[in-house]
Amino acid sequence: MILIANILVALVAALHAYFLILEMFLWDKPQGLKVFRNTPEKAAITKVLAANQGPYNGFLAAGLVWGLVHGNPAFAFQIKAFFLLCVILAGAYGAATVSTRILMMQALPATIALVALFLA
Repeated sequence: MILIANILVALVAALHAYFLILEMFLWDKPQGLKVFRNTPEKAAITKVLAANQGPYNGFLAAGLVWGLVHGNPAFAFQIKAFFLLCVILAGAYGAATVSTRILMMQALPATIALVALFLA
């Protein structure tokens, strides 16, 4: 079961690395416009804000990867649980303030990974 939990944690980390790329580099490009449902005009106005958000998603991804590679299983569990909770809270806040889609794209995968982690 720990293998499944770690795969789910890795998927959440990969998702946040993808968010980093979208926000920092593709915000005003066709892929970024499509994913975030932005117009080119809105993307131009918010580009700097999005680029600032990117590293935060990168920090979440880095924390999850740290938990995956840490040699002490008990501490690794704590690291993964902490960063998954951070993702869930960020997703819930984003859903409440921006779009409920964020709940499904960010918080739900992290919640599933967290449940799997606790069941492992």
